Amino acid sequence: MAWQVSVLELEDRLQCPICLEVFKEPLMLQCGHSYCKRCLLSLSRHLDSELRCPVCRQEVDSSSSPPNVSLARVIEALQLPGDPEPQVCAHHRNPLSLFCEKDQELICGLCGLLGSHQHHRVTPVSTVYSRMKEELAALISDLKQEQKKVDEQIAKLVNNRTRIVNESDVFSWVIRREFQELHHLVDEEKARCLEGVEGHTRGLVASLDMQLEQARGARERLVQAEGVLEQLGNESHHEFIRKYHSMASRAELQQARPLEGAFSPISFKPGLHQADIKLTVWKRLFRKVLPAPESLKLDPATAHPLLELSKGNTVVQCGLLAQRRASQPERFDYSTCVLASRGFSCGRHYWEVVVGSKSDWRLGVIKGTASRKGKVNKSPEHGVWLIGLKEGRGYEAFGCPRVPLPVAGHPHRIGVYLHYEQGELTFFDADRPDDLRPLYTFQADFQGKLYPILDTCWHERGSNSLPMVLPPPSGPGHLSPPQPTKL
Repeated sequence: MAWQVSVLELEDRLQCPICLEVFKEPLMLQCGHSYCKRCLLSLSRHLDSELRCPVCRQEVDSSSSPPNVSLARVIEALQLPGDPEPQVCAHHRNPLSLFCEKDQELICGLCGLLGSHQHHRVTPVSTVYSRMKEELAALISDLKQEQKKVDEQIAKLVNNRTRIVNESDVFSWVIRREFQELHHLVDEEKARCLEGVEGHTRGLVASLDMQLEQARGARERLVQAEGVLEQLGNESHHEFIRKYHSMASRAELQQARPLEGAFSPISFKPGLHQADIKLTVWKRLFRKVLPAPESLKLDPATAHPLLELSKGNTVVQCGLLAQRRASQPERFDYSTCVLASRGFSCGRHYWEVVVGSKSDWRLGVIKGTASRKGKVNKSPEHGVWLIGLKEGRGYEAFGCPRVPLPVAGHPHRIGVYLHYEQGELTFFDADRPDDLRPLYTFQADFQGKLYPILDTCWHERGSNSLPMVLPPPSGPGHLSPPQPTKL
């Protein structure tokens, strides 16, 4: 005969209705239901009235309940060797076969029927075990996911740390290189200052040596004249009288005497005051650390029809008659402006513009997307950063509102320094190459390409017809003195 149930299903059917565990010493009541001996005795002790079968509720006599030998043998045959001894309840000494969901405790069957856990929701230990195993598996899965995230975070942190260290090493190398160059420039300036002082000192000492030589020659002649006179004074009366008339004339003796006021005092004036050494050297160094001057040319396609370009598109001036030029979107049609052919969207740049003796001019940078049709709105809000001279008298920066500039003299050469990332545009009086004097600085958040712009202003019937020039770069510290540009 083939078995119709598995061992697990058979084990489930061999459970005591009270403790829900496999029967131990099963006793069979008169009604035919069996119970563990310990469960039946415990139930009998806790009942004051007659005993009723917990399954069929039939009144039975527990004292005449014989052992269920056949059931005990079946259970004995099913038991595996080495099974662990089950844990028992401390109150009823029955196996802990149930789990109280409310109190979260392991209990026995009698605890659920008669004890403090009656009317509580209870679940078999096997079911709770399976449920908790699933929850544990889910928790382990969640922990593994979290661990994976933490591992990824650790990997990112390690990579970030490595990148920071590498970038720091590179930047430290750049700092050492830059300071090495600065030390070299400082040493050059120190040698230059010392050479100037030594050269000035040599000239002063040579002049004093010449005067000293002249004074020593005069002294020698005086000593000789004194000797002659003393010898004459020792002669006899007749010889003294005879030689006195033949002696050199008083005029000759007067020549031997040094002229009054022949000594010219000399002061040590090196042309550099001690208190100005640092400032002067700093100005020279600032000029040297600026970017190499840009070699710029003007873009004819952007020039106003009145503007005339010459000398390889480096010179522009406002003419009397409009030039025949195609009307292009990039061309200025109202303001007498022209752009450089190169624009800048990053980095540091320096260039210069010779304005000469023009009475009116403007220059600076403009965004490539700014409108070139109609009157140009000269303000940073419209993407235009300019300074200029008006009627030969007042310098101003075109902000909102305009800012008057206290410029000393009339600079012929204007330097423009653009630091794109730092958002700085600085204008300098560049007449003296080693002494750039700041005129004004715009602070802005630059975006997009910026183009150098020159505005010659209206020629005013020839009174403002002088050109503006983009001079060729000569290198830091070696710029030639500015000269008025004539065509």
